[in-house]
Amino acid sequence: MSDSAVPEKKWITPFNVFAVVVFVVGLPLVYLRWFHGIGSVTNLTQDVPWGFWIGFDVMAGVALAAGGYVMATAVHLFGMKEYEPVVRPAILTGFLGYVLVIIGVGFDLGRPWNAPHMLLQPGLASILFLVGLHVGLYCTTQFVEISPALFEWLGWKKWRKIAVSITLGATIFGVILSTLHQSALGAMLLITPTKLHPLWYSPFIGLFFFVSSIAAGLAMVTFEGMLSHKFFGHRVGIDQDRLDKITLGLGKATCITLGVYFAIKVLGVAHGHTWSFLGTPMGLWFLVEILGFVLFPCVLYLVAYREQRPKLVRFAAFVTVLGIILNRLNVSVIAFNWQLSPKQSYFPAWTEFWISMLFVTAGIVIYRWVVSRMPILDNHPDYSSIH
Repeated sequence: MSDSAVPEKKWITPFNVFAVVVFVVGLPLVYLRWFHGIGSVTNLTQDVPWGFWIGFDVMAGVALAAGGYVMATAVHLFGMKEYEPVVRPAILTGFLGYVLVIIGVGFDLGRPWNAPHMLLQPGLASILFLVGLHVGLYCTTQFVEISPALFEWLGWKKWRKIAVSITLGATIFGVILSTLHQSALGAMLLITPTKLHPLWYSPFIGLFFFVSSIAAGLAMVTFEGMLSHKFFGHRVGIDQDRLDKITLGLGKATCITLGVYFAIKVLGVAHGHTWSFLGTPMGLWFLVEILGFVLFPCVLYLVAYREQRPKLVRFAAFVTVLGIILNRLNVSVIAFNWQLSPKQSYFPAWTEFWISMLFVTAGIVIYRWVVSRMPILDNHPDYSSIH
């Protein structure tokens, strides 16, 4: 592409202004967190020791970053080469997502300098240890998977060749790690039968987390593809028709995944004999989640694929992303400690929302910087494909 075809950069844009405001307000809050304690920027208490950061930044963040392992599995293991154009963006999003999850955990727990103790004194019987170990290893694995683009940008052909040669092994290792830690995040809640509402608590909650992470990853890839084509159209290496075909294929896969997820959620209610709770206020909220944000987008995907409507797939993907966030917030905040009195209840402080928004904005800024320079959305001129 000639330089004349590249649109002129505009520094003063709505997003840039928004990002500056977020950082100007957010950085002092970061200072307060680290030098005045977690109580200075959160509404957490001894009764509610974890809240919005765990639900949104960690649990929802890990699920929404699953697009990397889902697409890498589809292309590198199952040979679905038609989805190759969305692999690198998905892996980059996943890598940045996991980095921000690690930072989010550090903000919530504090004392990040103690992190090496996890390896020096491993708690092999602890699910949290397994999650931490897997997330760290998987973050490294995703860096290896995205490194060919970095080496292409730097012109390091020898290192690129080495990185490409281990892509298959890295993908297999990444799938194993993802399967374990996506389900382990849910399995961690198995020790909370007296705290988590019966409609959300289930012996199968690890399976719920794993299956829903697949739907989350597919939806994020769909949603991300729409945004990338809109804002980085001059760098996207595929035309709109091919993107629409990929979108419809992703929609079909997400429809099937959400259908399975809805079925096992209903089976979870049946297994737990918790039908009676559906008539309570929390039960109605549970129905909002599984009917409005699982079954509804599943039907939308079905209609969109049958009628070949990629725009409807993208809307369904947006609803699916919201539903995954809602579910993770439900199991970690809203339906957690549900028996506490109103005086003991928790609602996040505005500073908690703002710091989370700071993380998301930082991720978008880094993503924009990378895709504007490295061959993420398009192929490097010296290579016909990522292989």
